[in-house]
Amino acid sequence: MTAPARTVQECTTNLSGDEVLKRAKTFFATRPSIYSAFIDKEGPGFASFRGQGGEEIVVAVSAAADGKGTRVTGSSYLFDMQVSRFFATLTRVPVE
Repeated sequence: MTAPARTVQECTTNLSGDEVLKRAKTFFATRPSIYSAFIDKEGPGFASFRGQGGEEIVVAVSAAADGKGTRVTGSSYLFDMQVSRFFATLTRVPVE
């Protein structure tokens, strides 16, 4: 993956947006200490986290354009692997 492709990642899941954000809060807070990140800001449809050195992770949710599931967007400059690992925990909507 090229650097720009790693900084913003997306997937579609059959989980609700609230469930995705709940899972993100648990997932990032329970990583090994060097990669843990804690809630910084949150609002309807998003949560941002701060990790080591002030690194930011943002997870946003919205209804999928086709109405089938929840679109999840994750962004981070340095914690792209952790965002990928979080996405791997989500149940995906099959691509038709």
